[in-house]
Amino acid sequence: MTTSHPAGNTGIADVPPPWPVPSTASPAALRSLAGVEWDVVVIGSGNAALVAALTACQTVERVLVLERAPQHMRGGNTRHTRNIRCAHDTGDVFTPGTYSVDELFSDLQGVGRGPVNPALALFAVGESQTIPGWMADHGVRWQQPLAGTLNLNRTNRFFLGGGTALVNHYARTAELAGIRIAYEAAASDFRLSGDRRVTRVVLESADGPVDIPTRAVVVASGGFEANNGWLKRYWGDAADNYLVRGTPYNDGSMLARLLDLGAGVAGDPRGFHAIAVDARAPRFDGGIATRLDSVPYSIVVNRDGLRFSDEGRDIWPKRYASWGGLIAEQDGQIAYSVYDAQATPLFMPSMYPAYTGASVAEVARLAGLDPDRVVRTVAEFNAHIDPTGRFDPGRLDGCGTRALDPPKSNWALPIQGPPFHILPLRTGITFTFMGLAVNELAQVLDTDGRPFTNVYAAGEVMSGNILSSGYLAGFGLTIGSVFGRIAGREAAQHSAH
Repeated sequence: MTTSHPAGNTGIADVPPPWPVPSTASPAALRSLAGVEWDVVVIGSGNAALVAALTACQTVERVLVLERAPQHMRGGNTRHTRNIRCAHDTGDVFTPGTYSVDELFSDLQGVGRGPVNPALALFAVGESQTIPGWMADHGVRWQQPLAGTLNLNRTNRFFLGGGTALVNHYARTAELAGIRIAYEAAASDFRLSGDRRVTRVVLESADGPVDIPTRAVVVASGGFEANNGWLKRYWGDAADNYLVRGTPYNDGSMLARLLDLGAGVAGDPRGFHAIAVDARAPRFDGGIATRLDSVPYSIVVNRDGLRFSDEGRDIWPKRYASWGGLIAEQDGQIAYSVYDAQATPLFMPSMYPAYTGASVAEVARLAGLDPDRVVRTVAEFNAHIDPTGRFDPGRLDGCGTRALDPPKSNWALPIQGPPFHILPLRTGITFTFMGLAVNELAQVLDTDGRPFTNVYAAGEVMSGNILSSGYLAGFGLTIGSVFGRIAGREAAQHSAH
């Protein structure tokens, strides 16, 4: 669904990012970019951006990638990825079995409120079948999934070396193909002609604005999750307690500028991909290492020591991203995963050590919780586990509770064997969903649904066309790859004509 966002009303001016916006590259280096009329300028250097650039250079010669981060921080949130979800009719050693278009689309419909634009979502699912082949053709190598990785072996392909290796490989490939990548080059504005055509991308430098001439633009600059002031417009002071799993450079400045210029909005402003991360993780850039996967094999309590949601409602790839929002709704935006010795081998270990004690009361005290309250919650949970259930961590086992509110539908293990453990959880935002409205050609649409003449978008900045709430593991990279290819192709074809 596309909604209106009044021009000049984004409020971005009163929500400064927590670091300087002006480019830190030398003014002379930035001015050198202005001496060429670029066929395609791509803003961002994550997966969607680099896929767009690599696709565009097959048609045109002068492709420029602008990345506001320094080179060692390039790649946006892609740096923290490790797999991609794609439909496939035949299996191989990397994704055994089949995963049809219908099944993937059904899985996507089953998370949160389902796709915002079902037709566009189905289109992306269908196109996903071609992505692994494209990636392999561009040198990406695959690896078998690691044990304990969210039961993804049939549905997701893991690329060798993870997201940083993917970004490094794409960037090297791009440079060998003649694509120019400018780091520490912060785009801040666009110059438009009367027909809603971008003629220049504006960079900020120490000597003032630098105008970069271009024939087409691909915006792949991510969401606004690192802009705490913007988050607080929708979440209030709770946003102060959120952690940002990825890059600190995604402040939404390019999104805001296009909205000011009349671009349409797609997605819920409160929507985000947010998961449970260790409460002791850094404010920014903790990445996948800070994610906690203990939830299905534990009970989760708030700071009052009370359970508040079904920890075993569905398999973890469909459910893990709901926990960021669930924790966001708790007092203080914090929660605690409580489990015992038998659950420890069932999930990937945490980066930070769990609080550990010989009794539930002891470990609760170490975690700063009311020990009596947590002891009562654990006892109540244990007393309501269905004794006929047969525990199986590899499937929806129906091993749940009876007459307990909230229930635990699957993987209900009694918490009874020392040592006992508690991990503190906070909301860890990966990316926000509200973004630019686009069509199947990745064209950015205005508030009346008409495309801008030469502006395209891919990746997280347009994910709100598909994602509403919740998340399906690996599908963000799918969106970026599908629409990155389309945006690069369409921008190049427009430029060539």
